[in-house]
Amino acid sequence: MPETTPPTTAKIPAPKTTRIAVPQKRQSPWRMLLRRPLFWMAAVILLVMLSFAVAPAPFAGLFGNGDPRACDLANSKVESAPGHPFGFDLQGCDIWAGAVYGAQASISVGLLATSIALAIALIMGLIAGMGGRAADWVVSRLTEVFLGFPFLLAAIVVLNMLGTRSVLTVGVVLGVFGWPMMARLMRASVRSVAGADHVLAARTMGLGTGRIIARYVVPNAVQPVLLLATLTIGGVIVAESTLTYLGIGLSSPAISWGLQIAAGSRVFQTSPHVLVLPSVMLALTVLAVVALGEELRSVFDPRERR
Repeated sequence: MPETTPPTTAKIPAPKTTRIAVPQKRQSPWRMLLRRPLFWMAAVILLVMLSFAVAPAPFAGLFGNGDPRACDLANSKVESAPGHPFGFDLQGCDIWAGAVYGAQASISVGLLATSIALAIALIMGLIAGMGGRAADWVVSRLTEVFLGFPFLLAAIVVLNMLGTRSVLTVGVVLGVFGWPMMARLMRASVRSVAGADHVLAARTMGLGTGRIIARYVVPNAVQPVLLLATLTIGGVIVAESTLTYLGIGLSSPAISWGLQIAAGSRVFQTSPHVLVLPSVMLALTVLAVVALGEELRSVFDPRERR
């Protein structure tokens, strides 16, 4: 009989299962922001400093006499005393009360100058981005002229020509020379938004230029400029302190961190406590503003979320 081979059973491959990728729901930027510890740290520090600036009297009197102008030369450079844990400065004024009241002037200059610079930047950026080639050329050349002057040098020249240097004058001068970078960013943002489909559709529908700018262009183009303005506040506060330290910024009877640092630097070798508290408050405020701006940029900027 012929040999028979046993039948072979072929293995049937199991059907492949295809995985369907379920798109993940994108988290809200505000939820992402609220989960960041650095944001909360910066927000708490800024809230405390803003409280000092808005209502300094209750905070200045936490340890005793809260009047920064109640000075006694008999207490000159005393390190600490009952009711005055941070000591007295060269003129016998309470350092804690002066630092608390100094937040009002320093933060006010930062907010005022940034607001003026932001307003100029928004106007210039809109003119350059929506006004055509001629308007774009004029604004670009004007921006280059202002960028050609160093920020602090231009402020020094103008402030030297002014008779009085108050919070208003210093804030206006710093704001007038602080807009070019924000204007460039606004111009680029406006030009990118102006070519979007919804803006072109609005034009074909016959909407006016003013309505298109107010309803479609500005709300979509202003976000990166606002983030840059947040970082600018810290730079302006440092600039005000630098000018005041050089004797060109705020002057007496104003009270600011720059004036305290300038006075404390003259007696730092013998009385370092005079310089420590206003310097720490200035550094904490600037670092908190910069950290808050960086956190906002990393959350709301689409390029940072990739």
